[in-house]
Amino acid sequence: MHNIWYKTAGLTAAAMMVMLAEAGAQDAGLIGKAHFQFIEYPDFPEANSTWGDIGFNPKDQCVYVGVTNHRNKIGWYVYNTVSKSIGLKGFISDLGHLRPFQWQGKIHTKVVFDRQGAVYFGTDGGESREEYLMDHPKGYAGGYLMKWEPAQNKLVNLGMTLQYESIKDVDVDPFTGKIYAITYPQVHFIVYDPATNNMQDLGRLGSAHVPRVMFTDQWGNCYYVDWRQRLVKYEKSTGKLVFSPHSLPAFEGTPGEHIITGITGYAKDHKKGEIYFVTYGAKLVRFRPTEHGIGAVEDLGGVYEAEGRERWRYYVPNLNIGANGKLYYIIGGHGNFAKKDRTLLMEFDPETRRHRTLHEFAESELSEATGSDIRDNEGNIYFAGRKQLQYDKNSVHAQKQLDNGISVPFIFKFNPDKQLQ
Repeated sequence: MHNIWYKTAGLTAAAMMVMLAEAGAQDAGLIGKAHFQFIEYPDFPEANSTWGDIGFNPKDQCVYVGVTNHRNKIGWYVYNTVSKSIGLKGFISDLGHLRPFQWQGKIHTKVVFDRQGAVYFGTDGGESREEYLMDHPKGYAGGYLMKWEPAQNKLVNLGMTLQYESIKDVDVDPFTGKIYAITYPQVHFIVYDPATNNMQDLGRLGSAHVPRVMFTDQWGNCYYVDWRQRLVKYEKSTGKLVFSPHSLPAFEGTPGEHIITGITGYAKDHKKGEIYFVTYGAKLVRFRPTEHGIGAVEDLGGVYEAEGRERWRYYVPNLNIGANGKLYYIIGGHGNFAKKDRTLLMEFDPETRRHRTLHEFAESELSEATGSDIRDNEGNIYFAGRKQLQYDKNSVHAQKQLDNGISVPFIFKFNPDKQLQ
């Protein structure tokens, strides 16, 4: 209840009691480390990062994650939420029977599932290595769509989308099985039907920095954003793209590079038929999709507010929704923090529009988290997290070097309503 004394001057005794009670309730609501688990990845000593490539499969109740050394090796992990066990299924280059010239740097797409429980994702070249080696004898051939069959422990390579292009995100129509994908760096919107092996390229939707996130609604329509941050919908009933006439909400003064980067995370409230998402300009948005046309967009405000800081400057590459209907997200990463060198776990109630900081982490505990809409049957929420350490050649994590430090990846498991340990 610190720093509230100055607000009580001139208040009645009753009003002071209300204010003190509210402050006490907010402090009491902060949760401790017993609500978290950090699940590290075994048998891959040089693994250093994950990039949104995480998803929960309701069919087998497992969380799937692609973990990379950010060069040429991607481990495929499965965490069983029932047995609480994690295992390495193999490496993508081996499981997908890739030849050396078909090297892949990471998985940047989320991991998605069809109604039968098949698992889908796409591969990525790793940006700078890809860009400087395109159309080169040792360069990047292009990204592949992949399908994992859990019952057979088998990875099926569905093929490349576009030559030299990575795949930044995917989603799947649960009714038809069609796969949606967006490519990098030329931002092509792809629709692929595995049943007929038919692929459509619907053209470019942007330039410069490529938006990383696409999502589907309850009918299987797919959404992305264009370079003006307008929602673009693939309407499955017509097979055409529908463009919103308006850009998504943004704070005044939001720079263009934040506008064009679009959406960074989303979460679905299936009971209400609503989808929440967060933008690279730090706006929270409620979206009510309709089967035909573009649905209604509601501005819910910012992710965080600090005195003297622009409201668009917060980095949130993740979003989840709890069984209680509240949103949970983690602010921080890539040197962009709400508080100096602290990563914040936040709760937001869409109905009251109240924010709460649930926990503050040092970078050495949790420096960044990615992942959208990942919650198991017990109400546990998952993020693909990592922590940042200073480089030390004698560290047990020395092989996990990334840039000038050490990056240790893990699954961050969290439950807002009960303790996990």
